Amino acid sequence: MANTKYEFTGETKEDFGVTLKRIRALTSFGAVAKGELGGWIEGEASLSTTGAAWVSGAARVFGEAQVFGEARVSGEALVSGAAWVFGEARVSGAARVSGEAQVFGEAQVSGEADLFAAGPLGSRRSTLTIHADAELGIRFTTGCFSGTEFQLKESIQKTHGDNEYARQYRAAIDLALMIVKAKAAA
Repeated sequence: MANTKYEFTGETKEDFGVTLKRIRALTSFGAVAKGELGGWIEGEASLSTTGAAWVSGAARVFGEAQVFGEARVSGEALVSGAAWVFGEARVSGAARVSGEAQVFGEAQVSGEADLFAAGPLGSRRSTLTIHADAELGIRFTTGCFSGTEFQLKESIQKTHGDNEYARQYRAAIDLALMIVKAKAAA
């Protein structure tokens, strides 16, 4: 099926050794107007050709990273590695999302926010994603769990006790807390 959502403008630039291509909307969708100049992506695998997902401004998406659903990446945000941004999620400002991080639902990562992801961890070999959150301070997400550090540690203790999986999760939590700083409640 042909891409009827956006086209490459022919403008390219090098970033982190990767050739990025600027996009332009071929049709109006969501908050995007037909002809609107978009951001920079490595290729069609970076941005869904269906739905209202969009990359705008100086934002960059490359590697195995994907933006899809109704998600928006804007400003000078960077999404790379094998990260996914989907649902109604927003990544903006100078935010960086990388590794195997997943930003989804109505999540918003903005400003100079960093998102930390570690994995594979635990018996399910899943990814633990940690980011600043206006509601919780710092949100921890893995599998179907999403909550506070205390709630996650309680869940780990209940599920794994003090086995190897529990030690993996606790080490990842400790490292994440050195990197991600809590966001003040709104």
